[in-house]
Amino acid sequence: MVIGILEIELRIPGIDSLKAKRMQIKRLLARMKNKFNVSAAEIDFQDRKRFAVIAVVQVGNDRRRVNRVLSRVVNFVEGFRDLELMNYNLTMI
Repeated sequence: MVIGILEIELRIPGIDSLKAKRMQIKRLLARMKNKFNVSAAEIDFQDRKRFAVIAVVQVGNDRRRVNRVLSRVVNFVEGFRDLELMNYNLTMI
């Protein structure tokens, strides 16, 4: 069994309330879950308006496949308008 953990740091420019931020993050998480069949949640900076850290997890039996799916998630987030990917870290267990 292989577990891939992707931690993504985001900046959300132009947001002026936590409610607007939560809506953006919720939309991003829903699209990732639907498109890539991954588990995802906001894990840090819940009280900061313009920053977020999300974790994305993929479980499988093939290391290359898990890596490929999480790499596609990174590309997807990079192309998501209204968000700026600042940094990410991919760990395989």
